[in-house]
Amino acid sequence: MPAYITLANFTDQGARTIKDSPERFEAFKALAEGAGVTIKSVHWTTGAYDIVVVAEGPEDAMMTLNMKMAAMGNIRTQTLRGFSVSEMRKLVTGLK
Repeated sequence: MPAYITLANFTDQGARTIKDSPERFEAFKALAEGAGVTIKSVHWTTGAYDIVVVAEGPEDAMMTLNMKMAAMGNIRTQTLRGFSVSEMRKLVTGLK
């Protein structure tokens, strides 16, 4: 199953209601699981990003979830496709 790393920042709206962030995450996790996406971990972070989420699931389900999150207006995200060591080995096999 493809892995995705999502980097998120609070919008002004999300920052104003930051105390609700854990509950919003639980609602997002339930929505994700219903769409066939498994949340592997979530971390509220310091530095350039406020939240990091690691998930696995189909690409179309991840895209739909990202659009739903954006529509809520609490965070802005960047989602990266991650590759495991075995996936990377397959990708580099034909390189010269």
